[in-house]
Amino acid sequence: MIRAPHPMLDGLNTPASRALLESLMTDPLLAPENLEWRERAREVADKYVRPVAWKYDRLQEYPWEVQEQLKAYGLYKVFVDKEYGGAGCSVLNLCLVVEELAKACGGIGVGFAVNALGSFPIMIGGTDEQKERFLPEVAAGNHLVAFGLSEKNAGSDAGGMACSAVKDGDQWVLNGHKKWNTNGAIAHVNTIFAVTDPESRSRRISAFVVQRPGSGEELGDIEGFRIAKVEDKMGIRAIPVVELEFDNLRLDSDRLIGGRPGVGFKHAMMTLDKARPGVAAQAVGCAQGALDLALVYATNRVQFGQPIASKQMVQQLLADGAQKVAAARQLVHAAARHVDAGTKEANKYAAMAKCFATDVAMEVTTDAVQIFGGYGFMRDYPVEKYMRDAKITQIYEGTNQVQRLVIARNLIKEASKLDHLSHYMPIPEDQR
Repeated sequence: MIRAPHPMLDGLNTPASRALLESLMTDPLLAPENLEWRERAREVADKYVRPVAWKYDRLQEYPWEVQEQLKAYGLYKVFVDKEYGGAGCSVLNLCLVVEELAKACGGIGVGFAVNALGSFPIMIGGTDEQKERFLPEVAAGNHLVAFGLSEKNAGSDAGGMACSAVKDGDQWVLNGHKKWNTNGAIAHVNTIFAVTDPESRSRRISAFVVQRPGSGEELGDIEGFRIAKVEDKMGIRAIPVVELEFDNLRLDSDRLIGGRPGVGFKHAMMTLDKARPGVAAQAVGCAQGALDLALVYATNRVQFGQPIASKQMVQQLLADGAQKVAAARQLVHAAARHVDAGTKEANKYAAMAKCFATDVAMEVTTDAVQIFGGYGFMRDYPVEKYMRDAKITQIYEGTNQVQRLVIARNLIKEASKLDHLSHYMPIPEDQR
């Protein structure tokens, strides 16, 4: 049976509570355009996402009613270039939208963000014809997109993939599997990475567009394409994560992204750099959403004759959570700005934001459950879902262990800029 959140949490919608939460969200560094996107996404989250979040978590079904609102509010335009019907492909604006959606439901937050992940390979490396063919429908919200890189034996080691595409006349023949494909069961467009030159080390992988016919919930079948498994997940249960199987799937040559083979791995890495701030924003949304609920609960829950928010141990959990969420948010915004500006530090900042924000999300959501006490462990209260949704953010789009390697490698490359400090090791005698 699906139960609504406890009436005590109605306090989240009172004017005083919302004013307090609004003050915590103030960011004077955001431009009016940024704020407009945030407010638009917040309206969708409050009106349409939060009321059904627990329902679809229980059912583990895609929320098509929410999809219609995301489309109606024009949110899919945020990550598509203007010339293809979008609003300018601002990663910062994308992060603002994703955070607001994830505050209400982490699953719906990533279900939205993965459309950007799947579109970025086309935007980064696609031909003009491919961009004109696929991106306008994505921007309009008519076509959902998924991203197929990982395999059973090629997770962090993306270069070790086995899925293959062999040229046969004017077509490519695709065989193999893709694992943990988010949105794959409902996507009109899948960007799929496959080995096209097994003998090459640097130009081994290419990317393809696999498109299914139909629209909305009515997707048609194509020969050689099959949903091999629908995963039963801990969190983000509103969004389908599936295993795709390709059995002699024939693709016309115009489905090869960029029109030439061998550049897929490069485009995949560029895509992940561009998309990782979005995962970090999802994590910030999960953390902020859980913190908001914990704050409301702590100010209403009375023990020993007082609200538990008056107890210093609870205050410490709230204060630590607020600091870490605020720090994570600013790092996410910094990473997004680096990506938007195309700086040399974008790779490092994207990894730092993804790693830090997702670790914060896991910590803050766990502490929020602790503040709820026994109620936090129960599914008729909302907070345990946030902890379940947060966990995956430390794993997908590059585990946090891999992110730390990326960060460290960037730091080591930058070490030569600090050579002047060698003068002080040891400190010269005349300066001691």
